[in-house]
Amino acid sequence: MTEAEPDLSGFLEGLPGRAAARPRRLVLPEGAEPRIHAAVRTAVRQGIFRPVLLGHPTEVREALRHSGTDPDAVEVVDPTDAELVERTLAWLLERRARRSDATSRLRKWAADPLMQAGMLVGSGAADGAVAGCARTTADVVRAALTCVGLAEEMHTLSSSFYMVFPAGHRAGPAVLSFTDAGVVPHPDARQLAEIATAAVRARRRIVGDRARVAFLSYSTHGSARGPSVDVVREAVSVFRSLMPDVAADGELQGDAALVPAVSERKAPGSPVEGRANVLVFPDLDAANLSYKLVQHLGGAVALGPVLQGLRRPFNDLSRGATAEDILSVACITALMAA
Repeated sequence: MTEAEPDLSGFLEGLPGRAAARPRRLVLPEGAEPRIHAAVRTAVRQGIFRPVLLGHPTEVREALRHSGTDPDAVEVVDPTDAELVERTLAWLLERRARRSDATSRLRKWAADPLMQAGMLVGSGAADGAVAGCARTTADVVRAALTCVGLAEEMHTLSSSFYMVFPAGHRAGPAVLSFTDAGVVPHPDARQLAEIATAAVRARRRIVGDRARVAFLSYSTHGSARGPSVDVVREAVSVFRSLMPDVAADGELQGDAALVPAVSERKAPGSPVEGRANVLVFPDLDAANLSYKLVQHLGGAVALGPVLQGLRRPFNDLSRGATAEDILSVACITALMAA
């Protein structure tokens, strides 16, 4: 670790305080979910963010009270409210004006709390949204793309898992970005470069350190050949043109990306120097399998998938997320908000 880099040993513990320094208005559309109530209880008590829950008001407020939260401290919005549905429909009609969607289809979407959350975020009425503990990633991504949309100059929505290793771990203290582990199945070279670009931009807000990007492969600097290796090499070239000031290298095997001694042997002169903190995987299979193995066998905490490349933050959760996971992703969402 260089002197210019932050100490990451307290990354998880420090998220609430960093988010509370600028409390954001965050929408949680799965307002009936008990894990959401537990996360909101902590958020309200510590002033971490200003929650907006979508759900049946009477039921949600009673559940909040039962969880130990003052329901008057939480904004609860009824997703069946006619005004909200009409606002969402108007937003969808504007966003989908160039498409031939049937109004009946958009009206059905407008009644979906995920789309309503997307409208609130996309229109600037909320700073961000967190969903996915009860809905699929596909549902969350559809709402994010439809109602929020991609940032300027971005053509690819992608995601990162933030893999957190404690100080006592052989890899710790560290926070590694695994990208893309949730959205793009078979990225081409341009998409891989955009995925890496979005991951670096998100990491700057979430972690705050200097990104070192490794484009992973089964080959290191020409040790093997194959179509996927060619794609990775091209992606590195494109990424360097997009972010010339960011240390990046590839194609690299995992050990050459993460172990300085191995990097010195396999990739001498690598700008990453075996100290990568953004790992760009060649496809969704490799990334998704890797994050789950590292989480369950390697003992890392996995936060995400954090969606990247959007105009405003709308983040996904694993359906197995705990209340603590939800709170951490909400804190990350607040940090991503401009």
